[in-house]
Amino acid sequence: MSEPLAREVTTPLLYLFIVGDVLGAGIYVLIGQIAGASGSAVWLPLIVALVLAVLTAASYAELATKYPRAGGAAHYAHRAFGPFAGFVVGFCMLAAGIVSVAALARGFAGDYLRQFVQLPTVLVVVVFLLALGLLNARGIKDSLRANMLATLVEAGGLVLVVGLGAWVILRGDADLDRLTDIGTAQHGPVAAVLAGVVLAYYAFVGFETSVNVAEETKDPRRSYPRALFGAMATAGVLYLLVGVVAGAVVPLERLVASSGPLLEVVRVAGGVPQWVFGVVALVAVTNGALLTGIMSSRLAYGMARDRLLPSVLAKVLPRRRTPWVAIVVTSGLSLVLALTGEIDVLASTLVLLLLIVFAAVNTAVLVLRRDRQALPHFRAPTVLPVLGLASCVLLATRIEAGVWLRGGILLAAAVLLGVVGSRSARNTPRGAAEDTGEDDPGTRDHATPR
Repeated sequence: MSEPLAREVTTPLLYLFIVGDVLGAGIYVLIGQIAGASGSAVWLPLIVALVLAVLTAASYAELATKYPRAGGAAHYAHRAFGPFAGFVVGFCMLAAGIVSVAALARGFAGDYLRQFVQLPTVLVVVVFLLALGLLNARGIKDSLRANMLATLVEAGGLVLVVGLGAWVILRGDADLDRLTDIGTAQHGPVAAVLAGVVLAYYAFVGFETSVNVAEETKDPRRSYPRALFGAMATAGVLYLLVGVVAGAVVPLERLVASSGPLLEVVRVAGGVPQWVFGVVALVAVTNGALLTGIMSSRLAYGMARDRLLPSVLAKVLPRRRTPWVAIVVTSGLSLVLALTGEIDVLASTLVLLLLIVFAAVNTAVLVLRRDRQALPHFRAPTVLPVLGLASCVLLATRIEAGVWLRGGILLAAAVLLGVVGSRSARNTPRGAAEDTGEDDPGTRDHATPR
């Protein structure tokens, strides 16, 4: 039987973990792209995307409180549909996480850093990923404390943009009529909003990674729903306000053309040095990479414990109780991807991979209703996972054919590897000992001794 992880994550730490993961670097560059797809009314696709994301978040809340253990979506699919489905879903999550960390590492080594110092990209990427891996291995409490500070910086940057935008509006230099400008030359209002929602949806993903630290959360059945929905509400309010000020303050053409759309708000307002946003962006990229790295290593650990990946990935450090082999392997793969190949091409498949995962989770929550648990857990109204599944199908129809082609290659690899992986798990009963409560940290009143 594999060794359990230490339970050290409190509700405030979990809340900040989710806020920090959702408030990633994406929002700093996505506003212009959303505007280009939907028009100056950027706030509308952001609100629609929030509603759709919350539908799936409700399914995660039920499953994370019912089965509080590492592995997340892969474990839920494993329990609902068997080891093959568990592997495919886990592979999609793992691939998305590893590619995301690689892309963020390259992003850290790019123009934001070059505002301050010129260094070889290879050197920056290697040092960046090594530092993140060491912090991850040191322990989740230290990682989440670092996340707490980084999240405050990220949120502070967005609050500053909102404040500066409000100042521009109050002094009469904004155009509030732009906030009702929906549609583009290519698409009518409905199609334009849906096109914007696909991009805006990416700004809200990140909440799903938190289920992989449910096993390390104190009293997850109470803490997780509070932290999850509180974090989604916080991100939604911030994004709404950012969308309003960006759309009203910056002309559409200028917003769409800028690679740093929030910086355009700062320029219009004046009075704040532009290098400040260089610092904020670097913090946002670092925090996103750290949290995604935590997710990837815990997911690999959970899949190994389900015998869907080699068992060596379930090894933990004797004192720190962190999955060191999984950290080394996932960080190494991110390093390889960051130093070879075009990460932006692979990163474009992230939304598709996550929609596949979300569709599986929304279906699994309904299937697993037959698995009655003695202990209480959060239960989402049945209509929410049904609508969540429908939203995944809707958004998938809005993704370009080229992305489907790249995603299809990854899915084909997942299917081939899943056939092999599921064979090794056939001898393990669904709902093994560690799933029944013996090792489930959610059933114990005290943290695991270190």
